[in-house]
Amino acid sequence: MYLNQIRTQAVRIFALLLFTVPALFGQSPHAKISDAAWLDVQEDGLAEVLIHLDSKLDLSDLNVLPSKHLKAEMAYARLRLDADQRQQPIRTWLAHQEISFTSFWIVNAVSATVSQEQLLHLSTYVGVAKITSNRAGIRMAKIRMEPISPPSGIEWGISKTQADKVWTLGIKGKGAVVGGLDTGFMWDHPAIKSQYRGWDGANVVHNYNWYDGVKQNSPLNPTGANPCGLDIKVPCDDDNHGTHTMGTMVGLDGENIIGMAPEAKWVACRNMERGWGAPSSYLACFQWMLAPTDVNGQNPDPAKAPHVINNSWYCAPEEGCPTLSELIPFETAINNLRSSGVVVVVSAGNSGPSCSTVKYGPAIFEKAFSVAATNINDEAASFSSRGVVTIDGSSRMKPNIAAPGHNVRSSIRNGGYAAFSGTSMAAPHVVGLVALMISANPKLAGKVDEIEQIIKDSATTLVANEACGGVPGTQVPNPTFGYGRIDALSAVNKAILVSTEAEEQPKGFVLTPPYPNPFNPSTRFTLTTNQSEYVEVAVYDVLGRKVTTFYKGTLTAQETKVFTFDATGLANGLYFIRANSATQSQVRSVNLLK
Repeated sequence: MYLNQIRTQAVRIFALLLFTVPALFGQSPHAKISDAAWLDVQEDGLAEVLIHLDSKLDLSDLNVLPSKHLKAEMAYARLRLDADQRQQPIRTWLAHQEISFTSFWIVNAVSATVSQEQLLHLSTYVGVAKITSNRAGIRMAKIRMEPISPPSGIEWGISKTQADKVWTLGIKGKGAVVGGLDTGFMWDHPAIKSQYRGWDGANVVHNYNWYDGVKQNSPLNPTGANPCGLDIKVPCDDDNHGTHTMGTMVGLDGENIIGMAPEAKWVACRNMERGWGAPSSYLACFQWMLAPTDVNGQNPDPAKAPHVINNSWYCAPEEGCPTLSELIPFETAINNLRSSGVVVVVSAGNSGPSCSTVKYGPAIFEKAFSVAATNINDEAASFSSRGVVTIDGSSRMKPNIAAPGHNVRSSIRNGGYAAFSGTSMAAPHVVGLVALMISANPKLAGKVDEIEQIIKDSATTLVANEACGGVPGTQVPNPTFGYGRIDALSAVNKAILVSTEAEEQPKGFVLTPPYPNPFNPSTRFTLTTNQSEYVEVAVYDVLGRKVTTFYKGTLTAQETKVFTFDATGLANGLYFIRANSATQSQVRSVNLLK
Protein backbone atom coordinates (compact mmCIF):
# COMPACT_ATOMS: atom_id res chain seq x y z
CA MET A 1 0.00 0.00 0.00
CA TYR A 2 2.85 2.38 0.89
CA LEU A 3 4.45 1.62 -2.48
CA ASN A 4 1.19 2.49 -4.23
CA GLN A 5 1.08 5.83 -2.40
CA ILE A 6 4.62 6.60 -3.52
CA ARG A 7 3.73 5.63 -7.08
CA THR A 8 0.63 7.86 -7.03
CA GLN A 9 2.61 10.82 -5.68
CA ALA A 10 5.27 10.28 -8.34
CA VAL A 11 2.64 10.34 -11.07
CA ARG A 12 1.27 13.62 -9.67
CA ILE A 13 4.73 15.18 -9.61
CA PHE A 14 5.32 13.96 -13.15
CA ALA A 15 2.00 15.46 -14.23
CA LEU A 16 2.96 18.80 -12.69
CA LEU A 17 6.30 18.79 -14.50
CA LEU A 18 4.62 17.78 -17.74
CA PHE A 19 2.39 20.82 -17.54
CA THR A 20 4.78 23.43 -16.15
CA VAL A 21 8.10 22.75 -17.89
CA PRO A 22 6.82 22.88 -21.50
CA ALA A 23 4.84 26.00 -20.60
CA LEU A 24 8.08 27.80 -19.71
CA PHE A 25 9.16 27.35 -23.31
CA GLY A 26 5.86 28.50 -24.81
CA GLN A 27 4.62 25.01 -25.72
CA SER A 28 1.10 23.70 -25.17
CA PRO A 29 1.03 21.83 -21.83
CA HIS A 30 -1.22 19.11 -23.21
CA ALA A 31 -0.85 19.24 -26.98
CA LYS A 32 -2.17 15.71 -27.42
CA ILE A 33 -5.22 16.25 -25.19
CA SER A 34 -8.19 18.08 -26.69
CA ASP A 35 -9.63 21.01 -24.75
CA ALA A 36 -12.93 19.13 -24.34
CA ALA A 37 -11.19 16.09 -22.79
CA TRP A 38 -9.12 18.28 -20.48
CA LEU A 39 -12.19 20.24 -19.39
CA ASP A 40 -13.97 16.98 -18.58
CA VAL A 41 -11.23 15.76 -16.27
CA GLN A 42 -10.88 19.12 -14.56
CA GLU A 43 -14.60 19.39 -13.86
CA ASP A 44 -15.34 15.83 -12.75
CA GLY A 45 -12.01 14.31 -11.83
CA LEU A 46 -12.60 11.64 -14.46
CA ALA A 47 -12.72 11.94 -18.23
CA GLU A 48 -14.38 9.67 -20.76
CA VAL A 49 -11.86 9.78 -23.58
CA LEU A 50 -11.03 8.35 -26.97
CA ILE A 51 -7.32 7.61 -27.38
CA HIS A 52 -6.30 7.89 -31.04
CA LEU A 53 -3.26 5.91 -32.14
CA ASP A 54 -0.90 7.30 -34.74
CA SER A 55 -1.91 5.16 -37.71
CA LYS A 56 -1.03 5.90 -41.31
CA LEU A 57 -2.99 2.99 -42.74
CA ASP A 58 -4.33 3.84 -46.21
CA LEU A 59 -6.99 1.60 -47.75
CA SER A 60 -7.46 3.59 -50.97
CA ASP A 61 -5.66 0.91 -52.97
CA LEU A 62 -8.58 -1.48 -52.28
CA ASN A 63 -10.63 0.44 -54.82
CA VAL A 64 -9.12 -1.65 -57.65
CA LEU A 65 -10.34 -4.94 -56.18
CA PRO A 66 -13.09 -6.55 -58.26
CA SER A 67 -15.79 -7.29 -55.67
CA LYS A 68 -17.38 -5.75 -52.60
CA HIS A 69 -16.87 -8.97 -50.68
CA LEU A 70 -13.13 -8.90 -51.33
CA LYS A 71 -12.83 -5.19 -50.48
CA ALA A 72 -14.58 -5.80 -47.16
CA GLU A 73 -12.44 -8.82 -46.29
CA MET A 74 -9.21 -6.99 -47.09
CA ALA A 75 -10.28 -3.83 -45.25
CA TYR A 76 -11.28 -5.82 -42.19
CA ALA A 77 -8.06 -7.85 -42.09
CA ARG A 78 -5.80 -4.83 -42.50
CA LEU A 79 -7.67 -2.66 -40.00
CA ARG A 80 -7.70 -5.40 -37.36
CA LEU A 81 -3.99 -6.12 -37.78
CA ASP A 82 -3.06 -2.44 -37.61
CA ALA A 83 -5.17 -1.90 -34.49
CA ASP A 84 -3.76 -4.95 -32.71
CA GLN A 85 -0.17 -3.94 -33.40
CA ARG A 86 -0.43 -0.25 -32.48
CA GLN A 87 -2.81 -0.54 -29.52
CA GLN A 88 -0.93 -3.24 -27.64
CA PRO A 89 1.06 -0.95 -25.28
CA ILE A 90 -2.04 1.10 -24.42
CA ARG A 91 -4.20 -1.98 -23.85
CA THR A 92 -1.52 -3.54 -21.65
CA TRP A 93 -1.17 -0.42 -19.50
CA LEU A 94 -4.93 0.05 -19.13
CA ALA A 95 -5.36 -3.60 -18.14
CA HIS A 96 -2.52 -3.30 -15.59
CA GLN A 97 -4.28 -0.26 -14.11
CA GLU A 98 -7.52 -2.27 -14.02
CA ILE A 99 -9.22 0.29 -16.24
CA SER A 100 -11.94 -1.13 -18.45
CA PHE A 101 -11.65 -0.10 -22.08
CA THR A 102 -13.10 -0.70 -25.53
CA SER A 103 -10.83 -1.25 -28.50
CA PHE A 104 -11.87 -0.07 -31.98
CA TRP A 105 -10.39 -1.04 -35.32
CA ILE A 106 -12.69 0.85 -37.75
CA VAL A 107 -10.48 3.68 -36.49
CA ASN A 108 -7.34 2.96 -34.52
CA ALA A 109 -8.59 4.09 -31.13
CA VAL A 110 -9.35 2.95 -27.58
CA SER A 111 -12.05 4.41 -25.31
CA ALA A 112 -11.71 4.51 -21.52
CA THR A 113 -12.60 6.53 -18.44
CA VAL A 114 -9.46 7.87 -16.74
CA SER A 115 -8.28 10.25 -14.02
CA GLN A 116 -6.22 13.37 -14.63
CA GLU A 117 -2.96 11.58 -13.80
CA GLN A 118 -3.86 8.67 -16.05
CA LEU A 119 -4.86 11.01 -18.84
CA LEU A 120 -1.52 12.78 -18.64
CA HIS A 121 0.36 9.49 -18.58
CA LEU A 122 -1.46 8.27 -21.71
CA SER A 123 -0.54 11.46 -23.52
CA THR A 124 3.17 10.64 -23.09
CA TYR A 125 2.99 7.51 -25.25
CA VAL A 126 4.82 8.00 -28.53
CA GLY A 127 2.15 6.11 -30.46
CA VAL A 128 -0.70 8.28 -29.19
CA ALA A 129 -1.70 10.95 -31.73
CA LYS A 130 -4.60 12.63 -29.92
CA ILE A 131 -6.90 12.15 -26.94
CA THR A 132 -10.40 13.53 -27.39
CA SER A 133 -13.57 13.57 -25.34
CA ASN A 134 -15.94 10.63 -25.52
CA ARG A 135 -18.76 12.67 -24.00
CA ALA A 136 -19.53 14.43 -27.26
CA GLY A 137 -23.25 14.49 -27.84
CA ILE A 138 -24.19 13.10 -31.22
CA ARG A 139 -27.59 14.44 -32.11
CA MET A 140 -30.03 13.22 -34.70
CA ALA A 141 -30.70 15.75 -37.44
CA LYS A 142 -33.58 17.54 -35.71
CA ILE A 143 -36.97 16.82 -37.21
CA ARG A 144 -40.26 18.64 -37.40
CA MET A 145 -43.51 16.73 -37.09
CA GLU A 146 -46.18 17.66 -39.62
CA PRO A 147 -49.93 17.02 -39.61
CA ILE A 148 -50.53 13.43 -40.72
CA SER A 149 -52.97 12.41 -43.40
CA PRO A 150 -54.23 8.90 -44.19
CA PRO A 151 -52.51 7.04 -47.03
CA SER A 152 -53.66 8.06 -50.46
CA GLY A 153 -51.44 6.05 -52.79
CA ILE A 154 -47.73 6.35 -53.23
CA GLU A 155 -45.97 8.85 -50.97
CA TRP A 156 -44.98 12.02 -52.77
CA GLY A 157 -41.23 11.49 -52.33
CA ILE A 158 -41.46 8.13 -54.08
CA SER A 159 -43.35 9.47 -57.09
CA LYS A 160 -41.34 12.71 -57.25
CA THR A 161 -38.12 10.73 -57.60
CA GLN A 162 -39.80 8.28 -60.03
CA ALA A 163 -38.96 5.27 -57.90
CA ASP A 164 -42.43 3.87 -58.65
CA LYS A 165 -41.55 3.86 -62.36
CA VAL A 166 -38.45 1.84 -61.54
CA TRP A 167 -40.73 -0.74 -59.92
CA THR A 168 -42.59 -1.18 -63.23
CA LEU A 169 -39.29 -2.49 -64.63
CA GLY A 170 -39.42 -5.26 -62.04
CA ILE A 171 -36.72 -3.60 -59.94
CA LYS A 172 -37.67 -3.06 -56.30
CA GLY A 173 -34.40 -3.53 -54.43
CA LYS A 174 -34.13 -7.32 -54.34
CA GLY A 175 -30.58 -8.45 -53.63
CA ALA A 176 -29.52 -5.20 -51.97
CA VAL A 177 -28.99 -4.67 -48.24
CA VAL A 178 -29.30 -1.28 -46.52
CA GLY A 179 -28.08 -0.38 -43.05
CA GLY A 180 -29.56 2.05 -40.56
CA LEU A 181 -27.62 3.75 -37.75
CA ASP A 182 -30.07 5.60 -35.56
CA THR A 183 -32.22 5.61 -32.41
CA GLY A 184 -33.13 1.96 -32.91
CA PHE A 185 -35.80 0.31 -35.03
CA MET A 186 -39.13 -1.42 -34.47
CA TRP A 187 -38.19 -4.47 -36.49
CA ASP A 188 -41.70 -5.96 -36.54
CA HIS A 189 -43.48 -2.84 -37.74
CA PRO A 190 -45.77 -4.07 -40.55
CA ALA A 191 -44.10 -1.76 -43.07
CA ILE A 192 -40.56 -3.06 -42.53
CA LYS A 193 -40.86 -6.52 -40.93
CA SER A 194 -40.77 -8.50 -44.18
CA GLN A 195 -37.66 -6.62 -45.27
CA TYR A 196 -35.69 -7.30 -42.08
CA ARG A 197 -32.84 -9.63 -43.02
CA GLY A 198 -33.31 -11.55 -39.79
CA TRP A 199 -36.90 -12.54 -40.63
CA ASP A 200 -37.56 -15.46 -42.99
CA GLY A 201 -41.34 -15.31 -42.79
CA ALA A 202 -41.58 -17.73 -39.88
CA ASN A 203 -38.52 -17.30 -37.66
CA VAL A 204 -36.34 -14.41 -36.58
CA VAL A 205 -32.57 -14.34 -36.07
CA HIS A 206 -31.02 -11.10 -34.81
CA ASN A 207 -27.38 -12.22 -34.97
CA TYR A 208 -25.60 -10.33 -37.78
CA ASN A 209 -28.73 -8.28 -38.42
CA TRP A 210 -28.88 -6.14 -35.27
CA TYR A 211 -26.45 -4.66 -32.78
CA ASP A 212 -26.90 -2.20 -29.93
CA GLY A 213 -24.06 0.30 -29.60
CA VAL A 214 -25.76 2.00 -26.62
CA LYS A 215 -24.35 0.67 -23.35
CA GLN A 216 -25.40 3.43 -20.93
CA ASN A 217 -27.91 6.24 -20.58
CA SER A 218 -26.65 9.51 -22.02
CA PRO A 219 -26.03 12.24 -19.41
CA LEU A 220 -27.83 14.52 -21.87
CA ASN A 221 -31.02 12.51 -21.22
CA PRO A 222 -31.80 13.20 -17.54
CA THR A 223 -35.38 11.92 -17.75
CA GLY A 224 -35.01 8.40 -16.46
CA ALA A 225 -34.09 5.04 -17.95
CA ASN A 226 -34.17 4.24 -21.63
CA PRO A 227 -37.58 2.77 -22.59
CA CYS A 228 -35.92 0.03 -24.62
CA GLY A 229 -33.18 -0.78 -22.13
CA LEU A 230 -29.43 -0.86 -22.78
CA ASP A 231 -27.26 -3.29 -24.74
CA ILE A 232 -30.43 -4.94 -25.99
CA LYS A 233 -30.41 -8.11 -28.09
CA VAL A 234 -33.67 -7.45 -29.95
CA PRO A 235 -34.22 -4.33 -32.09
CA CYS A 236 -36.19 -1.55 -30.41
CA ASP A 237 -36.67 2.15 -31.19
CA ASP A 238 -36.49 4.55 -28.23
CA ASP A 239 -37.45 7.66 -30.22
CA ASN A 240 -39.36 6.97 -33.55
CA HIS A 241 -36.59 8.54 -35.61
CA GLY A 242 -34.92 5.29 -36.69
CA THR A 243 -38.12 3.47 -37.63
CA HIS A 244 -39.19 6.50 -39.69
CA THR A 245 -35.96 6.60 -41.69
CA MET A 246 -36.09 2.84 -42.36
CA GLY A 247 -39.65 3.13 -43.65
CA THR A 248 -38.50 5.60 -46.29
CA MET A 249 -35.74 3.23 -47.34
CA VAL A 250 -37.73 0.00 -47.67
CA GLY A 251 -41.24 0.39 -46.19
CA LEU A 252 -44.39 -1.15 -47.68
CA ASP A 253 -47.61 -2.23 -45.99
CA GLY A 254 -50.78 -2.33 -48.06
CA GLU A 255 -51.73 1.25 -48.91
CA ASN A 256 -48.76 2.54 -46.92
CA ILE A 257 -46.42 2.76 -49.92
CA ILE A 258 -43.62 4.66 -48.24
CA GLY A 259 -40.28 3.04 -49.18
CA MET A 260 -37.98 3.57 -52.16
CA ALA A 261 -36.79 -0.07 -52.35
CA PRO A 262 -39.52 -2.28 -50.82
CA GLU A 263 -37.79 -5.56 -51.69
CA ALA A 264 -34.38 -4.66 -50.27
CA LYS A 265 -33.31 -6.14 -46.94
CA TRP A 266 -32.20 -4.12 -43.94
CA VAL A 267 -29.88 -4.47 -40.96
CA ALA A 268 -29.40 -1.96 -38.16
CA CYS A 269 -27.41 -0.66 -35.23
CA ARG A 270 -28.54 1.70 -32.46
CA ASN A 271 -25.97 4.47 -32.00
CA MET A 272 -28.06 7.03 -30.10
CA GLU A 273 -29.80 6.93 -26.75
CA ARG A 274 -33.08 8.81 -27.30
CA GLY A 275 -31.35 11.02 -29.83
CA TRP A 276 -28.03 11.51 -28.02
CA GLY A 277 -24.83 9.52 -28.36
CA ALA A 278 -21.07 9.57 -27.93
CA PRO A 279 -18.17 8.88 -30.30
CA SER A 280 -17.82 5.37 -28.88
CA SER A 281 -21.45 4.42 -29.59
CA TYR A 282 -21.26 5.83 -33.08
CA LEU A 283 -17.94 4.14 -33.84
CA ALA A 284 -19.33 0.85 -32.54
CA CYS A 285 -22.06 1.01 -35.17
CA PHE A 286 -19.73 2.15 -37.95
CA GLN A 287 -17.51 -0.81 -37.09
CA TRP A 288 -20.45 -3.18 -37.04
CA MET A 289 -21.51 -2.03 -40.51
CA LEU A 290 -18.14 -3.02 -41.97
CA ALA A 291 -18.12 -6.42 -40.27
CA PRO A 292 -21.46 -7.35 -38.63
CA THR A 293 -21.32 -9.49 -35.50
CA ASP A 294 -23.73 -11.49 -33.40
CA VAL A 295 -25.83 -9.54 -30.88
CA ASN A 296 -23.03 -9.86 -28.31
CA GLY A 297 -20.53 -8.16 -30.59
CA GLN A 298 -18.61 -11.36 -31.29
CA ASN A 299 -17.49 -13.23 -34.44
CA PRO A 300 -17.40 -10.37 -36.98
CA ASP A 301 -18.09 -11.26 -40.61
CA PRO A 302 -17.45 -8.63 -43.32
CA ALA A 303 -19.27 -10.82 -45.84
CA LYS A 304 -22.52 -9.75 -44.15
CA ALA A 305 -21.94 -6.00 -44.48
CA PRO A 306 -24.69 -3.90 -46.12
CA HIS A 307 -24.23 -2.13 -49.45
CA VAL A 308 -25.21 1.33 -48.20
CA ILE A 309 -25.85 2.94 -44.80
CA ASN A 310 -28.00 5.86 -43.65
CA ASN A 311 -26.74 8.45 -41.16
CA SER A 312 -29.36 11.00 -40.13
CA TRP A 313 -27.34 12.58 -37.31
CA TYR A 314 -24.82 15.31 -36.63
CA CYS A 315 -22.46 16.43 -33.87
CA ALA A 316 -22.60 20.15 -33.09
CA PRO A 317 -20.25 22.26 -30.92
CA GLU A 318 -22.83 22.78 -28.17
CA GLU A 319 -23.22 18.99 -28.02
CA GLY A 320 -19.57 18.26 -27.43
CA CYS A 321 -17.84 18.68 -30.79
CA PRO A 322 -16.32 22.15 -30.44
CA THR A 323 -13.37 21.52 -32.77
CA LEU A 324 -12.45 19.38 -35.74
CA SER A 325 -10.31 17.14 -33.52
CA GLU A 326 -13.47 15.61 -32.02
CA LEU A 327 -14.59 14.72 -35.55
CA ILE A 328 -11.39 12.96 -36.62
CA PRO A 329 -12.63 9.43 -35.85
CA PHE A 330 -15.88 9.94 -37.78
CA GLU A 331 -14.11 10.99 -40.96
CA THR A 332 -11.61 8.14 -40.69
CA ALA A 333 -14.42 5.63 -40.18
CA ILE A 334 -16.30 6.94 -43.23
CA ASN A 335 -13.19 6.72 -45.40
CA ASN A 336 -12.55 3.14 -44.27
CA LEU A 337 -16.16 2.12 -44.87
CA ARG A 338 -16.03 3.53 -48.39
CA SER A 339 -12.80 1.62 -49.04
CA SER A 340 -14.60 -1.54 -47.94
CA GLY A 341 -17.31 -0.93 -50.55
CA VAL A 342 -20.05 0.66 -48.41
CA VAL A 343 -21.81 3.82 -49.63
CA VAL A 344 -22.08 6.26 -46.70
CA VAL A 345 -25.11 8.58 -46.99
CA VAL A 346 -25.58 11.40 -44.45
CA SER A 347 -28.06 14.21 -43.87
CA ALA A 348 -26.71 17.69 -44.61
CA GLY A 349 -28.22 19.25 -41.47
CA ASN A 350 -31.13 21.50 -40.58
CA SER A 351 -29.42 24.83 -39.91
CA GLY A 352 -30.51 26.67 -43.10
CA PRO A 353 -31.32 28.81 -44.91
CA SER A 354 -28.11 30.80 -44.34
CA CYS A 355 -24.95 30.04 -46.28
CA SER A 356 -22.19 27.81 -44.90
CA THR A 357 -24.57 26.03 -42.52
CA VAL A 358 -23.31 22.61 -43.62
CA LYS A 359 -20.98 22.90 -40.66
CA TYR A 360 -21.28 19.73 -38.60
CA GLY A 361 -19.80 16.27 -38.93
CA PRO A 362 -20.29 14.03 -40.75
CA ALA A 363 -21.91 16.16 -43.50
CA ILE A 364 -18.80 18.32 -43.95
CA PHE A 365 -16.49 15.44 -44.87
CA GLU A 366 -15.26 15.08 -48.41
CA LYS A 367 -16.25 11.41 -48.75
CA ALA A 368 -19.60 11.61 -46.95
CA PHE A 369 -22.44 11.72 -49.50
CA SER A 370 -24.38 14.63 -48.00
CA VAL A 371 -28.07 15.16 -48.77
CA ALA A 372 -30.13 18.38 -48.73
CA ALA A 373 -33.93 18.47 -48.37
CA THR A 374 -36.53 19.61 -50.93
CA ASN A 375 -40.30 20.03 -50.77
CA ILE A 376 -43.01 18.76 -53.10
CA ASN A 377 -42.43 21.71 -55.46
CA ASP A 378 -38.70 20.99 -55.83
CA GLU A 379 -37.86 24.00 -53.71
CA ALA A 380 -35.18 23.93 -51.04
CA ALA A 381 -36.62 23.34 -47.59
CA SER A 382 -35.99 26.45 -45.50
CA PHE A 383 -34.28 24.39 -42.78
CA SER A 384 -31.96 22.54 -45.18
CA SER A 385 -28.32 23.45 -44.55
CA ARG A 386 -26.42 25.19 -47.32
CA GLY A 387 -22.75 25.13 -48.34
CA VAL A 388 -20.00 25.91 -48.88
CA VAL A 389 -18.08 24.32 -46.00
CA THR A 390 -16.07 26.95 -44.15
CA ILE A 391 -15.65 25.42 -40.69
CA ASP A 392 -12.48 23.61 -41.80
CA GLY A 393 -11.34 26.30 -44.24
CA SER A 394 -11.84 23.99 -47.22
CA SER A 395 -14.65 25.87 -49.06
CA ARG A 396 -15.72 22.37 -50.04
CA MET A 397 -18.89 22.11 -52.11
CA LYS A 398 -21.69 20.62 -50.04
CA PRO A 399 -24.33 19.21 -50.11
CA ASN A 400 -23.67 16.60 -52.79
CA ILE A 401 -27.28 15.92 -53.74
CA ALA A 402 -30.88 16.71 -52.71
CA ALA A 403 -33.95 14.57 -52.01
CA PRO A 404 -37.50 14.93 -50.63
CA GLY A 405 -37.34 15.92 -46.97
CA HIS A 406 -40.44 17.99 -46.17
CA ASN A 407 -43.64 16.46 -44.81
CA VAL A 408 -42.45 12.90 -45.46
CA ARG A 409 -44.87 10.26 -44.21
CA SER A 410 -43.31 7.05 -42.89
CA SER A 411 -43.45 4.41 -40.18
CA ILE A 412 -42.97 5.06 -36.47
CA ARG A 413 -42.80 2.75 -33.46
CA ASN A 414 -45.93 1.05 -32.11
CA GLY A 415 -46.99 0.29 -35.68
CA GLY A 416 -48.08 3.83 -36.54
CA TYR A 417 -47.23 6.43 -39.17
CA ALA A 418 -46.28 10.10 -39.02
CA ALA A 419 -45.08 12.88 -41.30
CA PHE A 420 -41.69 14.37 -40.39
CA SER A 421 -39.58 17.09 -41.98
CA GLY A 422 -35.80 17.27 -41.97
CA THR A 423 -32.73 16.29 -43.91
CA SER A 424 -33.08 13.11 -41.81
CA MET A 425 -35.97 12.29 -44.12
CA ALA A 426 -34.06 13.20 -47.31
CA ALA A 427 -31.04 10.95 -46.79
CA PRO A 428 -33.07 7.69 -46.63
CA HIS A 429 -34.47 8.42 -50.12
CA VAL A 430 -30.90 8.33 -51.43
CA VAL A 431 -30.14 5.10 -49.57
CA GLY A 432 -33.19 3.50 -51.15
CA LEU A 433 -32.03 4.70 -54.57
CA VAL A 434 -28.64 3.04 -54.09
CA ALA A 435 -30.48 -0.21 -53.27
CA LEU A 436 -32.50 0.07 -56.50
CA MET A 437 -29.33 0.65 -58.53
CA ILE A 438 -27.54 -2.37 -57.08
CA SER A 439 -30.67 -4.48 -57.57
CA ALA A 440 -30.73 -3.40 -61.22
CA ASN A 441 -27.05 -4.10 -61.69
CA PRO A 442 -25.34 -6.22 -59.01
CA LYS A 443 -21.97 -5.45 -60.63
CA LEU A 444 -22.19 -2.01 -59.01
CA ALA A 445 -22.01 -3.52 -55.51
CA GLY A 446 -18.96 -2.13 -53.74
CA LYS A 447 -18.23 0.48 -56.43
CA VAL A 448 -18.87 3.55 -54.32
CA ASP A 449 -17.40 6.16 -56.66
CA GLU A 450 -19.34 4.85 -59.64
CA ILE A 451 -22.62 4.74 -57.72
CA GLU A 452 -22.28 8.29 -56.45
CA GLN A 453 -21.28 9.59 -59.87
CA ILE A 454 -24.33 8.02 -61.51
CA ILE A 455 -26.60 9.61 -58.89
CA LYS A 456 -25.06 13.02 -59.53
CA ASP A 457 -25.08 12.68 -63.32
CA SER A 458 -28.73 11.56 -63.40
CA ALA A 459 -30.13 14.13 -60.95
CA THR A 460 -32.77 16.68 -61.93
CA THR A 461 -30.92 19.98 -62.03
CA LEU A 462 -32.15 22.52 -59.48
CA VAL A 463 -30.81 26.05 -59.14
CA ALA A 464 -31.23 28.79 -56.55
CA ASN A 465 -31.20 32.57 -56.49
CA GLU A 466 -28.75 32.68 -53.62
CA ALA A 467 -24.98 32.67 -53.93
CA CYS A 468 -22.86 31.18 -51.16
CA GLY A 469 -19.13 31.51 -50.74
CA GLY A 470 -18.84 33.20 -54.09
CA VAL A 471 -20.55 30.27 -55.84
CA PRO A 472 -23.72 31.29 -57.72
CA GLY A 473 -26.85 29.28 -57.13
CA THR A 474 -27.18 28.82 -60.87
CA GLN A 475 -23.99 26.78 -60.99
CA VAL A 476 -24.13 22.97 -60.96
CA PRO A 477 -23.24 21.78 -58.41
CA ASN A 478 -24.39 24.60 -56.15
CA PRO A 479 -24.41 25.12 -52.36
CA THR A 480 -28.18 24.65 -52.04
CA PHE A 481 -28.96 21.48 -54.02
CA GLY A 482 -25.57 20.08 -54.95
CA TYR A 483 -26.02 18.33 -58.28
CA GLY A 484 -29.81 18.46 -57.95
CA ARG A 485 -32.71 16.33 -56.75
CA ILE A 486 -32.33 12.56 -57.24
CA ASP A 487 -34.09 10.89 -60.17
CA ALA A 488 -34.38 7.16 -59.51
CA LEU A 489 -35.54 6.18 -62.99
CA SER A 490 -32.70 7.99 -64.71
CA ALA A 491 -30.14 6.66 -62.21
CA VAL A 492 -31.31 3.06 -62.57
CA ASN A 493 -31.29 3.30 -66.36
CA LYS A 494 -27.69 4.51 -66.21
CA ALA A 495 -26.86 1.75 -63.75
CA ILE A 496 -28.26 -0.86 -66.12
CA LEU A 497 -26.10 0.46 -68.95
CA VAL A 498 -22.97 -0.11 -66.88
CA SER A 499 -23.62 -3.86 -67.10
CA THR A 500 -23.46 -3.74 -70.91
CA GLU A 501 -20.06 -2.10 -70.94
CA ALA A 502 -17.09 -4.41 -71.41
CA GLU A 503 -15.17 -4.72 -68.17
CA GLU A 504 -11.64 -5.94 -68.27
CA GLN A 505 -10.92 -7.82 -65.06
CA PRO A 506 -7.42 -8.69 -63.91
CA LYS A 507 -6.44 -12.31 -64.18
CA GLY A 508 -5.67 -14.56 -61.26
CA PHE A 509 -6.96 -14.33 -57.71
CA VAL A 510 -6.52 -12.49 -54.41
CA LEU A 511 -5.63 -14.24 -51.15
CA THR A 512 -6.44 -12.06 -48.13
CA PRO A 513 -4.15 -11.78 -45.11
CA PRO A 514 -5.27 -14.17 -42.35
CA TYR A 515 -6.82 -12.69 -39.25
CA PRO A 516 -6.06 -12.92 -36.41
CA ASN A 517 -2.31 -13.22 -36.82
CA PRO A 518 -0.72 -14.41 -34.54
CA PHE A 519 -3.57 -16.77 -33.70
CA ASN A 520 -4.75 -19.56 -31.42
CA PRO A 521 -6.45 -21.84 -32.21
CA SER A 522 -7.94 -20.60 -35.52
CA THR A 523 -7.57 -17.87 -38.10
CA ARG A 524 -9.67 -16.82 -41.09
CA PHE A 525 -8.78 -15.90 -44.67
CA THR A 526 -10.48 -15.72 -48.06
CA LEU A 527 -9.72 -16.35 -51.71
CA THR A 528 -11.45 -14.49 -54.54
CA THR A 529 -10.92 -15.43 -58.19
CA ASN A 530 -11.06 -12.89 -61.00
CA GLN A 531 -11.64 -15.55 -63.64
CA SER A 532 -12.84 -19.13 -63.72
CA GLU A 533 -9.91 -21.44 -62.96
CA TYR A 534 -8.69 -24.46 -61.02
CA VAL A 535 -7.20 -23.54 -57.64
CA GLU A 536 -5.55 -25.46 -54.82
CA VAL A 537 -5.37 -23.94 -51.32
CA ALA A 538 -3.22 -25.60 -48.65
CA VAL A 539 -1.17 -24.91 -45.50
CA TYR A 540 2.52 -25.83 -45.11
CA ASP A 541 4.87 -25.80 -42.13
CA VAL A 542 8.35 -24.19 -42.06
CA LEU A 543 9.90 -27.39 -43.46
CA GLY A 544 7.65 -27.26 -46.50
CA ARG A 545 5.47 -30.18 -45.42
CA LYS A 546 1.80 -29.96 -46.28
CA VAL A 547 -0.30 -29.72 -43.11
CA THR A 548 -3.75 -29.66 -44.67
CA THR A 549 -5.53 -28.99 -47.94
CA PHE A 550 -8.49 -26.61 -47.83
CA TYR A 551 -9.69 -26.73 -51.39
CA LYS A 552 -9.04 -28.32 -54.76
CA GLY A 553 -11.36 -27.42 -57.59
CA THR A 554 -12.58 -24.88 -60.10
CA LEU A 555 -13.89 -21.56 -58.87
CA THR A 556 -16.08 -19.39 -61.07
CA ALA A 557 -15.22 -15.78 -61.88
CA GLN A 558 -15.72 -13.41 -58.91
CA GLU A 559 -16.35 -16.32 -56.53
CA THR A 560 -15.10 -15.92 -52.96
CA LYS A 561 -14.29 -18.81 -50.64
CA VAL A 562 -13.96 -18.27 -46.89
CA PHE A 563 -11.57 -20.59 -45.03
CA THR A 564 -10.82 -21.19 -41.34
CA PHE A 565 -7.46 -22.66 -40.40
CA ASP A 566 -7.97 -24.54 -37.13
CA ALA A 567 -4.55 -25.39 -35.69
CA THR A 568 -5.77 -27.41 -32.71
CA GLY A 569 -3.22 -30.14 -32.13
CA LEU A 570 -0.47 -28.41 -34.12
CA ALA A 571 2.80 -27.12 -32.67
CA ASN A 572 3.62 -23.45 -32.16
CA GLY A 573 5.37 -21.72 -35.00
CA LEU A 574 5.13 -20.25 -38.46
CA TYR A 575 2.84 -21.68 -41.13
CA PHE A 576 2.29 -20.73 -44.75
CA ILE A 577 -1.05 -20.54 -46.54
CA ARG A 578 -0.48 -21.12 -50.25
CA ALA A 579 -2.91 -20.76 -53.16
CA ASN A 580 -1.85 -22.08 -56.57
CA SER A 581 -3.43 -21.94 -60.01
CA ALA A 582 -2.21 -22.13 -63.58
CA THR A 583 -1.72 -18.35 -63.65
CA GLN A 584 -0.17 -17.54 -60.28
CA SER A 585 0.78 -18.50 -56.76
CA GLN A 586 0.26 -16.48 -53.57
CA VAL A 587 1.54 -17.16 -50.05
CA ARG A 588 0.51 -15.68 -46.69
CA SER A 589 2.42 -16.42 -43.48
CA VAL A 590 0.67 -16.91 -40.16
CA ASN A 591 2.06 -17.46 -36.67
CA LEU A 592 0.51 -19.93 -34.21
CA LEU A 593 1.13 -18.87 -30.60
CA LYS A 594 -0.25 -21.10 -27.84
